[in-house]
Amino acid sequence: MARTAPRTAAVIGYVRVSTDEQSLGPEAQRAAIERWAAARDLAVLAVHEDRGVSGAAALDARPGLLAALGDLARSRAAYLVAAKRDRLARDVIIAAQLERLAARSGAQVATADGAGEGSSAEAALMRRMVDAFAEYERALIRGRTRAALAAKQARGERVSRFAPYGAELGERGELVAASAEVAAIELAAELATRGVPLRNIGAELQAAGHRPRGARWHLTTIARMVRRARGGGDVHEPSPSCTPPGPIPRFAPDSPAGPGPNHSFKETTPT
Repeated sequence: MARTAPRTAAVIGYVRVSTDEQSLGPEAQRAAIERWAAARDLAVLAVHEDRGVSGAAALDARPGLLAALGDLARSRAAYLVAAKRDRLARDVIIAAQLERLAARSGAQVATADGAGEGSSAEAALMRRMVDAFAEYERALIRGRTRAALAAKQARGERVSRFAPYGAELGERGELVAASAEVAAIELAAELATRGVPLRNIGAELQAAGHRPRGARWHLTTIARMVRRARGGGDVHEPSPSCTPPGPIPRFAPDSPAGPGPNHSFKETTPT
């Protein structure tokens, strides 16, 4: 029977940051990995990085982590080491997948902060708890961020580098009404009130000389325009049994009409 080659007393390091403002930057993570290895007389064979990658990203969306796993198998290093477990993942399923892939190569996953270190049942439980809290923290802050962005948008404040459809950026970066786009929004709402299906409103806007910001009018954009003109109510395709709604409220001069097809919100989440 062929014998399995022994593991090498060495480490493959992994570093992940998702933003330039990361409190635990790549250099600090590398230093933590090197200190952990030196304290155990282990050589660091390589350190791979993923920058601008979320902790919830799947394994196949992380080229640095895939390279680290490849080195782990080729070099037969004993450990895959990160500074903290949330650098490995902020998703309990992805963290478990990573540990299984490392184990398939005969290696262990470890972190420089020592969280859940060891092979006991208690250590495994601690690792699962740390992973769960990392995922919870990400979801919690993500929810707070969304609520803050929604509040800013409701006040007519800019929430991204793009002005929403119906508005443009003023000299000081504030949102001011874009008269041509406000006119398009009001026409879209008027057409919807008259019973014109949303799928036909884009052609009507085009015929009236109103141009979208993108290549064409998208149904979701038109529905958003009409919804904002109606004060946030739901928009449905009219049916013969439907009674058209009453008069629509007019936009205030400084009221943005909602995001256009190219609008995007920047969401900051724990990484």
